[in-house]
Amino acid sequence: MTSNNEIATFAGGCFWCMVEPYDQRPGIISVVSGYTGGTVENPTYEQVCSNTTGHLEAVQITFDPTIMPYESIVDTFWKQIDPTDAGGQFNDRGESYQTAIFYHNEKQKEVAQISKQQLEASGKFSKPIVTKILPAKTFYPAEDKHQDYYKTNSFHYRLYKKGSGREDFIKKNWNKSVNKENLKAKLTPVQYSVTQENGTERPFQNEYWDNEKEGIYVEIVSGEILFSSKDKFDAGCGWPSFTKPVDHYHVSEKTDTSHGMIRTEVRSKEGNSHLGHVFNDGPQEQGGLRYCMNSAAMRFIPKEKMAEEGYEKYLYLFD
Repeated sequence: MTSNNEIATFAGGCFWCMVEPYDQRPGIISVVSGYTGGTVENPTYEQVCSNTTGHLEAVQITFDPTIMPYESIVDTFWKQIDPTDAGGQFNDRGESYQTAIFYHNEKQKEVAQISKQQLEASGKFSKPIVTKILPAKTFYPAEDKHQDYYKTNSFHYRLYKKGSGREDFIKKNWNKSVNKENLKAKLTPVQYSVTQENGTERPFQNEYWDNEKEGIYVEIVSGEILFSSKDKFDAGCGWPSFTKPVDHYHVSEKTDTSHGMIRTEVRSKEGNSHLGHVFNDGPQEQGGLRYCMNSAAMRFIPKEKMAEEGYEKYLYLFD
């Protein structure tokens, strides 16, 4: 670990579901599933699940705070859990599935406490917030079969996340609700058609298909960051195209069978707006993907205005 990197540790119920939200995000070096908080050295999965070791299933994240601040990591943690459940998480019951933030220094402790107080004050939940904030203890990595489970056993992982109740809880409690009538007043007709009705704007007749300025593209409804000009390329299709999102956490992908085709739709995670589609015909040397987006679903912020508009933390993209 370099001098710039730090460690964050969270218990959020089943550790299978706590890796994906952090993995492959900017500034995240590694995410390891394991056990912490208890008294038994080098415990096994079976021992921890017996609720006799004092350990909680947890993830330990190594990150670069100059790219991914601890505040953002904590915010992501809250949005994966039910912070009012003292007996476990969703279908997983017992001490080992309780939630906790394990702080590694006083700054992390302060950030965690403030974030918990803000969540309590928000009134989002009618029940008390019971997630504990505790000093970090020895972290024991879990067995290899539990590492990166969302990738190595993706089919079972999806079934589990849905069947446990976690996925539906997140959608209901953490995704932003959208008032369609308010959006009709706020958005132009084409913006509304694209984002709310899965429309498609005309190629070569949209705002950003040939934009070559430096900056970022944010979601028109929620403001969450989507793409950077550093990853934009001319695909010759007449729509703005990118090799990858800035942060995969802010986009979701789903199968689209409309119009007699099988495609992969791209939506914003928080705003749940339709953005476009992703194809496998992008530059091979940059991963081979082409995120073909609608200009109407995005707003461009020039590099020189990013700090002014609250996106200063993403200026590292242009260093």
